[in-house]
Amino acid sequence: MARPQTKSDMIIAATESYAKLMNLIEGMTDAELSTEFDFSKDENKKEAHWKRDKNLRDILIHLYEWHQLLIACIEANNAGEHRTFLPEGYTWRTYGDMNVMFWDRHQSTSLSEAKNMLMKSHEKLMGQMKTYTNEELFSKGVFAWTGGTTLGSYFVSAASSHYDWAIKKLKAHKKMVSRNRVV
Repeated sequence: MARPQTKSDMIIAATESYAKLMNLIEGMTDAELSTEFDFSKDENKKEAHWKRDKNLRDILIHLYEWHQLLIACIEANNAGEHRTFLPEGYTWRTYGDMNVMFWDRHQSTSLSEAKNMLMKSHEKLMGQMKTYTNEELFSKGVFAWTGGTTLGSYFVSAASSHYDWAIKKLKAHKKMVSRNRVV
Protein backbone atom coordinates (compact mmCIF):
# COMPACT_ATOMS: atom_id res chain seq x y z
CA MET A 1 0.00 0.00 0.00
CA ALA A 2 1.24 3.48 -0.82
CA ARG A 3 2.00 5.83 2.04
CA PRO A 4 -1.29 7.46 3.11
CA GLN A 5 -1.82 11.04 1.94
CA THR A 6 -5.31 11.62 3.36
CA LYS A 7 -6.93 11.30 6.76
CA SER A 8 -9.22 8.48 5.66
CA ASP A 9 -6.38 6.53 4.05
CA MET A 10 -4.25 7.06 7.16
CA ILE A 11 -6.98 5.76 9.47
CA ILE A 12 -7.62 2.75 7.22
CA ALA A 13 -3.90 1.95 6.94
CA ALA A 14 -3.35 2.21 10.70
CA THR A 15 -6.44 0.12 11.48
CA GLU A 16 -5.63 -2.58 8.93
CA SER A 17 -1.92 -2.79 9.77
CA TYR A 18 -2.67 -3.01 13.50
CA ALA A 19 -5.22 -5.78 12.88
CA LYS A 20 -2.71 -7.69 10.71
CA LEU A 21 -0.09 -7.35 13.44
CA MET A 22 -2.46 -8.57 16.16
CA ASN A 23 -3.62 -11.50 14.00
CA LEU A 24 -0.01 -12.46 13.30
CA ILE A 25 0.78 -12.36 17.01
CA GLU A 26 -2.29 -14.39 17.95
CA GLY A 27 -1.21 -17.04 15.44
CA MET A 28 2.30 -17.40 16.81
CA THR A 29 3.18 -20.84 18.13
CA ASP A 30 4.74 -21.53 21.52
CA ALA A 31 8.04 -22.20 19.73
CA GLU A 32 7.86 -18.84 17.94
CA LEU A 33 7.02 -17.05 21.17
CA SER A 34 9.71 -18.74 23.23
CA THR A 35 12.57 -18.70 20.72
CA GLU A 36 14.82 -15.68 21.03
CA PHE A 37 15.16 -13.62 17.88
CA ASP A 38 18.45 -14.28 16.13
CA PHE A 39 19.01 -12.79 12.71
CA SER A 40 22.80 -12.91 12.93
CA LYS A 41 23.11 -15.37 10.03
CA ASP A 42 21.20 -13.14 7.63
CA GLU A 43 23.66 -10.71 6.05
CA ASN A 44 20.78 -8.61 4.66
CA LYS A 45 19.64 -7.69 8.17
CA LYS A 46 22.30 -5.14 9.07
CA GLU A 47 20.21 -2.44 10.78
CA ALA A 48 20.65 -2.16 14.55
CA HIS A 49 17.08 -3.23 15.35
CA TRP A 50 17.74 -6.74 14.01
CA LYS A 51 20.24 -7.17 16.84
CA ARG A 52 18.44 -5.10 19.48
CA ASP A 53 15.04 -6.79 19.68
CA LYS A 54 15.19 -10.28 21.17
CA ASN A 55 11.49 -11.16 21.45
CA LEU A 56 7.92 -10.10 20.81
CA ARG A 57 7.83 -7.96 23.94
CA ASP A 58 10.73 -5.87 22.64
CA ILE A 59 8.86 -5.15 19.41
CA LEU A 60 5.62 -4.25 21.18
CA ILE A 61 7.44 -1.96 23.59
CA HIS A 62 9.20 -0.26 20.69
CA LEU A 63 5.83 0.47 19.07
CA TYR A 64 4.38 1.63 22.40
CA GLU A 65 7.27 4.01 23.08
CA TRP A 66 7.02 5.59 19.63
CA HIS A 67 3.29 6.09 20.22
CA GLN A 68 4.17 7.79 23.51
CA LEU A 69 6.60 10.12 21.75
CA LEU A 70 3.91 11.37 19.40
CA ILE A 71 1.14 11.49 22.01
CA ALA A 72 3.32 13.51 24.41
CA CYS A 73 4.49 15.84 21.64
CA ILE A 74 0.94 16.55 20.48
CA GLU A 75 -0.44 17.04 23.98
CA ALA A 76 2.38 19.37 25.04
CA ASN A 77 2.19 21.50 21.89
CA ASN A 78 -1.60 21.70 22.05
CA ALA A 79 -1.22 22.97 25.63
CA GLY A 80 1.13 25.70 24.42
CA GLU A 81 4.34 24.03 25.62
CA HIS A 82 6.95 23.78 22.87
CA ARG A 83 8.09 20.18 22.63
CA THR A 84 9.92 18.40 19.85
CA PHE A 85 9.03 14.88 18.79
CA LEU A 86 12.34 13.38 19.87
CA PRO A 87 13.17 13.79 23.56
CA GLU A 88 15.84 16.23 24.65
CA GLY A 89 19.29 14.83 24.00
CA TYR A 90 18.32 12.86 20.89
CA THR A 91 18.38 13.78 17.22
CA TRP A 92 17.50 11.93 14.04
CA ARG A 93 21.17 10.93 13.92
CA THR A 94 21.09 9.47 17.44
CA TYR A 95 17.57 8.07 17.70
CA GLY A 96 19.06 4.56 17.63
CA ASP A 97 20.45 5.30 21.08
CA MET A 98 16.96 6.35 22.15
CA ASN A 99 15.58 3.03 20.92
CA VAL A 100 18.17 1.22 23.03
CA MET A 101 17.13 3.34 26.02
CA PHE A 102 13.52 2.25 25.44
CA TRP A 103 14.67 -1.37 25.17
CA ASP A 104 16.63 -1.09 28.44
CA ARG A 105 13.69 0.57 30.21
CA HIS A 106 11.39 -2.38 29.52
CA GLN A 107 13.49 -5.46 30.16
CA SER A 108 11.33 -6.26 33.20
CA THR A 109 8.04 -5.53 31.41
CA SER A 110 6.09 -8.74 30.75
CA LEU A 111 4.72 -9.70 27.35
CA SER A 112 1.20 -9.39 28.73
CA GLU A 113 1.91 -5.87 30.01
CA ALA A 114 3.48 -4.92 26.68
CA LYS A 115 0.42 -6.12 24.76
CA ASN A 116 -1.88 -4.14 27.04
CA MET A 117 0.28 -1.01 26.85
CA LEU A 118 0.35 -1.17 23.06
CA MET A 119 -3.40 -1.74 22.79
CA LYS A 120 -4.11 1.32 24.94
CA SER A 121 -1.57 3.53 23.18
CA HIS A 122 -2.89 2.47 19.76
CA GLU A 123 -6.42 3.41 20.82
CA LYS A 124 -5.23 6.77 22.14
CA LEU A 125 -3.21 7.47 19.01
CA MET A 126 -6.17 6.60 16.80
CA GLY A 127 -8.37 8.90 18.88
CA GLN A 128 -5.94 11.76 18.45
CA MET A 129 -5.60 11.06 14.74
CA LYS A 130 -9.36 11.41 14.28
CA THR A 131 -9.52 14.86 15.92
CA TYR A 132 -7.66 16.61 13.10
CA THR A 133 -8.96 17.63 9.69
CA ASN A 134 -7.39 16.35 6.51
CA GLU A 135 -5.85 19.78 5.95
CA GLU A 136 -4.38 19.90 9.46
CA LEU A 137 -2.88 16.46 8.96
CA PHE A 138 -1.48 16.78 5.44
CA SER A 139 -0.73 20.45 4.79
CA LYS A 140 2.78 21.65 5.59
CA GLY A 141 3.18 24.62 7.90
CA VAL A 142 -0.05 24.12 9.84
CA PHE A 143 1.82 23.36 13.05
CA ALA A 144 5.19 25.03 13.58
CA TRP A 145 6.32 22.18 15.83
CA THR A 146 6.16 19.61 13.00
CA GLY A 147 9.02 21.37 11.24
CA GLY A 148 9.18 20.81 7.51
CA THR A 149 6.84 17.83 7.52
CA THR A 150 3.16 17.29 8.27
CA LEU A 151 1.42 16.00 11.38
CA GLY A 152 -0.04 13.21 9.24
CA SER A 153 3.46 12.05 8.40
CA TYR A 154 4.19 11.64 12.11
CA PHE A 155 1.00 9.63 12.57
CA VAL A 156 1.77 7.39 9.59
CA SER A 157 5.29 6.78 10.88
CA ALA A 158 4.16 6.01 14.44
CA ALA A 159 1.26 3.78 13.37
CA SER A 160 0.90 1.98 10.03
CA SER A 161 4.53 2.22 8.92
CA HIS A 162 5.77 1.02 12.30
CA TYR A 163 3.19 -1.78 12.35
CA ASP A 164 4.38 -2.88 8.91
CA TRP A 165 7.96 -2.87 10.24
CA ALA A 166 6.90 -5.09 13.15
CA ILE A 167 5.01 -7.48 10.84
CA LYS A 168 8.06 -7.83 8.60
CA LYS A 169 10.25 -8.56 11.59
CA LEU A 170 7.86 -11.11 13.10
CA LYS A 171 7.45 -12.88 9.76
CA ALA A 172 11.24 -13.11 9.46
CA HIS A 173 11.38 -14.56 12.98
CA LYS A 174 8.66 -17.11 12.22
CA LYS A 175 10.52 -18.14 9.07
CA MET A 176 13.76 -18.49 11.02
CA VAL A 177 12.09 -20.62 13.69
CA SER A 178 10.48 -22.92 11.10
CA ARG A 179 13.82 -23.34 9.28
CA ASN A 180 15.63 -24.21 12.51
CA ARG A 181 12.97 -26.56 13.85
CA VAL A 182 14.35 -30.04 14.35
CA VAL A 183 12.15 -32.65 12.70
